[in-house]
Amino acid sequence: MKTQILSIQDPEAIKLAVSIIKSGGVIAFPTDTVYGIGADLWSEKAIDRLYQVKGRSYDKAIPILIGEQSQLNLVVDHAALNPQASQLMNAFWPGAMTLILPKHKSVPNRLSAYPTVGVRMPDHALLLRLLTQTGPLAVTSANRSGQPDAFTAQQVENDLFGRIELILDGGTTPGAAPSTVVDCSAAELNLLRVGEITREMIDTALA
Repeated sequence: MKTQILSIQDPEAIKLAVSIIKSGGVIAFPTDTVYGIGADLWSEKAIDRLYQVKGRSYDKAIPILIGEQSQLNLVVDHAALNPQASQLMNAFWPGAMTLILPKHKSVPNRLSAYPTVGVRMPDHALLLRLLTQTGPLAVTSANRSGQPDAFTAQQVENDLFGRIELILDGGTTPGAAPSTVVDCSAAELNLLRVGEITREMIDTALA
């Protein structure tokens, strides 16, 4: 497979990325934390491509990135939403926090076989622009499973060249760590991974 590399600032970048996503392809792009690879959330074949590209076990769910709050209705069961989850969204979105939330019935089980799914709105203007045009995307970090996270397009190229259709080069990502992950699927919140957003910051937001 030929992998194209294009600056995310290129006037044709977003248009090309949307076209590849709509045709079932996989693209890599910068976020506010690390580089990610994304595919059409509603296509099981595209989700399978993500698992294959990454070499990821199918028992590990793939998170979702959204471009605006209105897209949350497409992927989350609002009737089962923990009120504290809304507080965290208001405090840290867009930003480096992934929330584990009750999954909407329309989300493919191929993405997550569990009743929950991870969701994040990244703080990256050009990526948000892409997400508003594609809709929510299935996204995981742009590296083979077991390899280090990628913070540059060159690192993505070294790991995934020839395995995906497009790499959008946005330079070095501003974040120094993956997102913080908080499980909001039960009455008591559970901090699963600490990234740039600390426990103290979460406690302050919920106080």
